[in-house]
Amino acid sequence: MTISELALCAGSAQSPVDNAHPHLRALVQAAQARGPVRVAVAYPCDASSLGAALLAHQAGLITPVLVGPAARIQAVADAEGLDISNIELHDTLDNPRTAAAKAAALCGEGRAAVLMKGSLHSDDLLGAAVSRDAGLRGSRRASHVFVMDVPGYSRPLLLTDCVVNIAPTLAEKRDIAQNAIDLARAIGIELPHVAILSAVETVNLAMPGTLDAAALCKMAERGQISGGVLDGPLALDNAISAESARNKGIVSAVAGRPDVLLMPGLETGNVAYKLLVYLAGAQCAGLVLGMRVPIVLTSRSDSVASRIASCALAVLMCPAAHAKEGAA
Repeated sequence: MTISELALCAGSAQSPVDNAHPHLRALVQAAQARGPVRVAVAYPCDASSLGAALLAHQAGLITPVLVGPAARIQAVADAEGLDISNIELHDTLDNPRTAAAKAAALCGEGRAAVLMKGSLHSDDLLGAAVSRDAGLRGSRRASHVFVMDVPGYSRPLLLTDCVVNIAPTLAEKRDIAQNAIDLARAIGIELPHVAILSAVETVNLAMPGTLDAAALCKMAERGQISGGVLDGPLALDNAISAESARNKGIVSAVAGRPDVLLMPGLETGNVAYKLLVYLAGAQCAGLVLGMRVPIVLTSRSDSVASRIASCALAVLMCPAAHAKEGAA
């Protein structure tokens, strides 16, 4: 289905998230109940990014604020049969970094509550977001969290960090864990269970990730990570399977029932989420957190449904005071 065809469906009963992914459908419905937020869409200069922003708008999730070269954006809209005549548009030079800086500035000024990637490189958008001029830096390390809807799995499964932090330190893993816990709570998981993954389930001095896992668990006990239950190191089998954990004699509140899988590094995380999407039929939504505003950082290969569900996540992560259209 093309962007134009999806746009025609937006006002009907047809949902951009199909019945095979009920967890993401529920997130979209919860976000629709909250009401739209203003989203600065940086450089939406292709059909996928522009169409997804307009579809999220028609679904009642966002009020898009398009930022980029007006003539180019209009040309894309005309080619796809999309109407942007009533959409706020900030004209910039035809330069992705210029558009990203302007979109980040709108968020920093409180004129948008969410920053969203268009057809530019992730590094350009994140570079603008973390610049001192934008004023969007938070007190934590920025990190990315996926919410995965895996067919046959009884609940949403969060994966972090699969996109931003390549080889996080212990301090950075602490922030990555806290960001994921905050998102899990925002989508209705009252007490998120976090499995800290490694290749093994015992502390091994030759494997620094297992030492980090043990330290993170102690940090949670001391209140340095709050709002969730952590355990690790756990191998993937005993993190996901209660039977596997029993067979290995692991007694854990997390093993067999995780809400969050905390990855040891980006390479592992990136492979894991793509395996779920391309081999297990999962659908994903994701955000960058740890900044003053959520950032919708989609990939060019992401489906339209994934982009819409990511917008829904952003709505649910916005403070209640900013949830209503125009509040920013």
